[in-house]
Amino acid sequence: MSTTVEARPSPRTGGMVPPVSALPEVLPTERLTVSGKAVPAVRDHLRRIASWRNAWTVASLWLGIVALWTAAVWVDHPLGYVALFVLMGPVFARLAILGHEAAHRLLFRNRKANDLVGRWLLDHPAFVPFDIYRRVHFAHHKDEFGPNEPDIPLYAGYPLPKASWRRKLVRDAVGISGWKNLKPLLRSVTTKQGRPIGVRILGTQVVLWAGIWALTGRWWLYPVCWLGPWLTVWRVLNRLRAIAEHGGMERSDDRRRTTHHIHQSWSARFWIVPYKTGWHLAHHVDMGVPWRNLPTFQHELDASGWVTPEIEYPSYRAFWRACASA
Repeated sequence: MSTTVEARPSPRTGGMVPPVSALPEVLPTERLTVSGKAVPAVRDHLRRIASWRNAWTVASLWLGIVALWTAAVWVDHPLGYVALFVLMGPVFARLAILGHEAAHRLLFRNRKANDLVGRWLLDHPAFVPFDIYRRVHFAHHKDEFGPNEPDIPLYAGYPLPKASWRRKLVRDAVGISGWKNLKPLLRSVTTKQGRPIGVRILGTQVVLWAGIWALTGRWWLYPVCWLGPWLTVWRVLNRLRAIAEHGGMERSDDRRRTTHHIHQSWSARFWIVPYKTGWHLAHHVDMGVPWRNLPTFQHELDASGWVTPEIEYPSYRAFWRACASA
């Protein structure tokens, strides 16, 4: 007796890859290698980590968070708390992006300081398991859209119909996607393997809740204005950013076929791509370049003729319209 196992269809990829005519073969050059990385003489400067400046960036982020919460409590009006709820979305974007930098070991030259800050001041407050994220994220960089790509369900299938695009964003906005992400963390404390990580993250959240409650006298502020935006506003912003990085691309050694290039605006930098993370093509060409130097590296790619105007979307809104054009 034989049993036939029906193979699952492979996820559809490549629906938004630029045409070959927009991808000239101009590498290597005097300044760039065949893969797009800078030659050693140029690369050394691009890979320099600004530890002290980054320390101030982390400190100023937390000072901004305290100021934002202080203002909302001082105003003590429903509209003030609504503003706090919405603005916590960009706050989580900033925690996540600096945590991403720490996962790449690019926040501080001292690795112990890098991991300490990345784990306790950036990722754990944002419900991110720092060490697991680092391992999974490196798998993403190693072979985008390959067989071990952890984020393939997020990036595949684009472009898609407007109704499908709308459903995804609605699920994010009402907390369905957020709860789906929170449940594994809550369950982790019931397993021997997951308990250490789950306890650290949930312990961090308890400390935040206790601190907010003690300082404001309002027990409900943490679940409403910290956990609530993470479950909703942040999930929308995170999807919008992630799809703009790799949605509809395909597996290739040519990063122009795996990663989008989108014109950066001040509004996009405020809401979804702070700390220059919108220069994502440059980041994937050389993930050893710290965030501060990505625009400079992108200029090198542009100047070589390897990145052409034809592959750049003029705005994130234009890209998202293209995403929902199927």
